[in-house]
This record gives sequence, C-alpha cells and structure tokens, in this order.
Amino acid sequence: MSDPVKSPEDWLSVSETEKQRGRFKIFLGYAPGVGKTFSMLSEGIRRRSRGEDVVIGIVETHGRAGTSELAAKLEQIPRKEVEYKGTVFYEMDVDGILARMPQVALIDELAHTNIEGSRFAKRYEDVFLLLENKIDVLSTVNIQHVESLSTRVRALTGVSVREQVPDWVLDRADEIVISDLTPEALITRMRRGDIYPMERVERSLSNFFRRGNLIALREMALQRVTRAVDRNLDDYVRRKKLGSHWMVSEKIAVCISSGTQSRDLIARGARMAEALDAELYVLHVASERDEEPDRKRLLEASFQFARNLGASVIELTGNDTPRTTAAFIRENRITQALVGRSATHGLRSYFYYLAIQKFMSEAPHVDLHIVTQESH
Repeated sequence: MSDPVKSPEDWLSVSETEKQRGRFKIFLGYAPGVGKTFSMLSEGIRRRSRGEDVVIGIVETHGRAGTSELAAKLEQIPRKEVEYKGTVFYEMDVDGILARMPQVALIDELAHTNIEGSRFAKRYEDVFLLLENKIDVLSTVNIQHVESLSTRVRALTGVSVREQVPDWVLDRADEIVISDLTPEALITRMRRGDIYPMERVERSLSNFFRRGNLIALREMALQRVTRAVDRNLDDYVRRKKLGSHWMVSEKIAVCISSGTQSRDLIARGARMAEALDAELYVLHVASERDEEPDRKRLLEASFQFARNLGASVIELTGNDTPRTTAAFIRENRITQALVGRSATHGLRSYFYYLAIQKFMSEAPHVDLHIVTQESH
C-alpha cells in the first residue's frame, strides 16, 4: 500500500532544526558526465573515513569505470525487486535503508520516477522520508530535470525531459553544490568514450551535447546555485537577526502608484536590474483611490507590464505608505529603490518630501533613486 501523497506544503513544513531531521545536500550538474555522482561518492567516502556510517541507497554507474570503483568502496543496500506488467525492475529499497538506519545515505538521480507499486511515485519522496527519519542524504540531479526550466530546455535542445523534480524540492535542500566542468572539457570526455559508448558519441555531440546547448545549460545551473546561496544567506540573516546591511546580490524595488507614470518608472528599474544582474521587485501599497475604474485599469496594466519584464509584483497593505514600503525593503534586503517625483509645488511638495524623509529613516541602508517625472 502506498502512503498518502504529501503536498509541497507538507514537505516544506518539516522543522528546520538540524536535530529533528537529516541534512539534504544536492550535487547539481548541467549535463550527464560532469561528475555529480563521482563527487557524491567521493564525499561519502570522506565522511566514512571520519567515522560516519555511510551507505549507498542507489547509484547508477552507467558503466563508467571511475564511478564503479568508487561505489565499490561503500556498503550498498541491495535493490528491491518490483514486478510490473510481467517484468521485474530493481528499485531503491527505502524500507531497507530505514531498517539499516545509517547516518548518511547516497541516492543518485533525484528526479527518477519509481516503478508503479513502489512505496512512493518519485524518488525525491523516498528522500524526504529518510530525512524525516534523521538520515542525512546526498543526492544528484541535472538542471534539465528542474520542472520550471523544462520549457526552456526543450526550446533550447529540442529534447523533452520526462522525469522532472519540482522547484520546491531544490529549495528544501540545505546545500546545493555544482559539479562543474567547462563545455570543452565535457566534449573531450565525450569523445574519449568516458560518458557514453563510442557508437553514441557523434549523435550526442550533434544533438544535446552541442557546445551552444552546454553553455546555456551551464549558465542555468550556475544561476540556480547562486539562488540557493542567496537563500541560505537570507535564512542566516533572519535567524541571527542581523541588519539589512548584510547584502551580497543586488535587489531593486520600484515603488509605484496607480498613476500614469508608473510604466516609465518600471521600465527604468528593469534597465537598471538588467545592467546590475539584479532581482527586480515592483511594490505598490493599496489605497482607496485604486478602486476608481481608471486607476484600477492603469494599475493592472502596470502590474502586467512588470511581470512581462520578469519582475516580482508585490501588493502591500498598510495605512502608512512610507513605513509599509520601508518594512518590506528592510526585511527583504533590497539594495536599491526607485520612486517617482512629479513637479509638485506648495503643500503637496511638502508632504512628498516628508514621506521621503520617513522612508529614508526606516530603511537607511537602501540606495534611493528619486526619478523626476512629467505630469500627464
């Protein structure tokens, strides 16, 4: 009998306290043959040499001599026979691992789909069961198996990747390291027959392993690791209650109203984000005026324009717009903020600068850009 299917929220609700669960480390690659499994096995051997109890849950050597030699140095949990439609398949025995209860389990190919009749449908579900039972897991996955990237990978390579792992699974990892190799070195390995049998080499080099494909896939993998590093820093800053000056990557926030100038302000922020390779946010604090039909239409158009440019649109609520905006910028460690300024005079100008002063006092570490705009 299969266990009840858990939602992403169920998995993500697992406590982050290290003593209550195992640690999850992923070796991420951009193509077969970059060395993910080799790196995973090497770490397993090092950890065993330090006295940890390490076993192989499952490793696919694909006939590669170096990988097979390393795998032979570690205890392996025998695979489980699963019969499906008259054929016997050999899957990872998650119950066997639980019975053995090692400190560390090595589990290859995280995106693998289990044969029908297995305890779980996907291997990553097996992994989370082990983590819940306080077993550390080292695993591997290639960037083309990440669900959100499947469309880009298909457009790039012409290959539809059937086995996928949801993005939230990678977000759940305690550590992601990239197993990196230059495309030129990978192609050399391919030509030597280190990755696939020689009869498959030329076909692979003219399809998935084209140099342009490898460069693009490698960039995707590097971006994913950068995202993981940024997230780990965010978690550390929040856990240690450090100040908003703890910033590494650039994050830009464009603060908009429901007026006609918002689109130009968003476009300017997008250009800045592209130049700085920064994350882009578009912030709006809701007000009663936004319910007016014309303003509501303009605001929705601005939101859609922002999304088309790759921005994260954040709708905030609060009676004090400067303080509400500053709180988001402070908590999310935004590095640059853009606000618009029309050619106002008199009392309106006074209130505008009062609001700016309050914002700056609440978010002192952000670089503030005041963009003068013509009234329409």
